[in-house]
Amino acid sequence: MKSNSTAHKNSLDVITALRGLCQILLLIYVICFGTSTAVAKDDADNKIRLYLDADQTGTRASGIAIERGIRVALDEVDNTILGRKVELVVRDHHGSSVRSKSHLQEYLNDDTALAVFSGLHSPPLLENLAFIHENKILLLDPWAAAGPITRYPSDTNWVFRLSVDDSKAGAVIAKHALKEGFKQPFLLLENTGWGKSNHRTMTRALARHNITPMGVKWFNWNLGIRSAKMILRDIYSSGADVIFLVANAPEGKTIAKAMLALRQEQTASHSETNPFDILPLRSHWGITGGDFPEVIDAKMRQHLDLKFLQTRFSFNSSPPTALSKQVLKRAMALYPDEITNAADITAPTGFIHAYDLCRILIAAINQSGLSGDIQRDRGTVRKTLEVLKAPIQGLIKNYVHPFQVFNESHPDAHEALNAKDLVMGYYNEDNRIVIVQE
Repeated sequence: MKSNSTAHKNSLDVITALRGLCQILLLIYVICFGTSTAVAKDDADNKIRLYLDADQTGTRASGIAIERGIRVALDEVDNTILGRKVELVVRDHHGSSVRSKSHLQEYLNDDTALAVFSGLHSPPLLENLAFIHENKILLLDPWAAAGPITRYPSDTNWVFRLSVDDSKAGAVIAKHALKEGFKQPFLLLENTGWGKSNHRTMTRALARHNITPMGVKWFNWNLGIRSAKMILRDIYSSGADVIFLVANAPEGKTIAKAMLALRQEQTASHSETNPFDILPLRSHWGITGGDFPEVIDAKMRQHLDLKFLQTRFSFNSSPPTALSKQVLKRAMALYPDEITNAADITAPTGFIHAYDLCRILIAAINQSGLSGDIQRDRGTVRKTLEVLKAPIQGLIKNYVHPFQVFNESHPDAHEALNAKDLVMGYYNEDNRIVIVQE
């Protein structure tokens, strides 16, 4: 009995020791992992993420330009807003609406993500517009131009644009072309929502001057040069005196190459006339979002009469201001190997618009404050963007109430720019964009 009692006592001692060890291990776990979890939460609470969902491949220059414009604006405030560090998360959707939607879902799953900047392409936004609004995604558009992007049929609109609006772009291109004396335009348009949006606005603008286009040709992405040459032959046979082009850089390069190839073929055949030397292109600005001026270089452009839509500021041809000089200096400091002068800012539209739009976002955050509840903060910043109190100085202009409360009777409420901010430009011999002086 004594041995059994001793064994029982020993068992109790072992159990007591194990319980003590477990308590010690639990305490160590709480101290180590509990504390680190709290620190991680504190870190998250002190961080804001902005997402950039853009094409960084097919029209890479546009994506890079937008990213750099955002980063320069953030650098001005030391990448900190209301005491919180700001990170920019860059995603490449390759022009794909499906990829873009996955990035939007990533944003929704990130409890530090406040807003998303979009890129050059309109189709990803158009196809995901319902998803954006249903999930209350605060989206800022510094390039994509299709008219419906900012006009979702709801009083609570989550998309804000500082860029060209195609409900006005077609009219501006038509107005300048008619002012130059052209009377027989032919429309050559990308077969997407962006192209269709421009088809509507261009034909309406021309109708106001009692002009009907000589015809319309549609093309898809990845247009081949043989197809482009066939299209151009049809356009010339129509009797058109100018082409209104809506294309991005990849297809724009193909069309320009096809025009030059046709010119060479006519020269080789000793044709008495060379109509492709005198058939001008008046283009939307999509062609400026890539390496168009490097591929279709100054020597090649001597044979092309090419002008394209721009907004009313250029680092190269607009009078410098204290702000524009400061922005260029900061860009050169941030990117010393890539930017040594204004000409090195490729696809400058993306840079300029993203910089101005990010400045407006920073002003809205400072005005609204941040609660730490990301859902609430997205909604509060959205509302504040519509009621900004102080003017915000940008590169294009001084923004006084850039956005207003959206409703169907005020369809331009989420457009920071208007028709007065739109002009035409061209590439000079140094591949710099020069604004056409009116």
